[in-house]
Amino acid sequence: MGGGTEAFPDLGSHCEHSDCRQLDFLPFTCNACRKVFCVEHRSYKSHDCPNSDAVSRKVLVCEICSAAIETTGHDGEDEKKILERHEKSGDCDPKKKKKPTCPVRRCKEVLTFSNTATCKSCRIKICLKHRFPADHACGKLSLPSSSVTVDNKFLVALAARRGKDCGNKIAAPSSRPSVKAC
Repeated sequence: MGGGTEAFPDLGSHCEHSDCRQLDFLPFTCNACRKVFCVEHRSYKSHDCPNSDAVSRKVLVCEICSAAIETTGHDGEDEKKILERHEKSGDCDPKKKKKPTCPVRRCKEVLTFSNTATCKSCRIKICLKHRFPADHACGKLSLPSSSVTVDNKFLVALAARRGKDCGNKIAAPSSRPSVKAC
């Protein structure tokens, strides 16, 4: 069945949906059933495509190792069989299920894509709370030199403490007399 106008007979196509047959000058070809449709019937659901599952991606997640297994191209194979084959293949390792955590002592933050930082000096992956060298006791942090600024002196001193007490907890008596209001 031809499309277009009298002047341009090769322009456009008729929608192949049985109830539509509209002449569309920008037709869509379904990548599953290879039929031509108008904008209204281009989705798999709107034209009841019989091959819609043939090009769709489906991923199974292994409950043992949390690995993602793509099932595209397995042509109707049962999901249980795919998971059993994965388990027997040797790729299924329960140790892989544990997610990485921040290496800072007493920090249990799970490292994900969005909350992970890598230290520029020691190259350790840490959570965002401990991203500064003083917060994760960076191994490359050096002692203060004469050219260190005031801000860096504080960070170096804080890192050099490494858990030691800051001194006596008892405050020394003040040498200044207190001022009383009249």
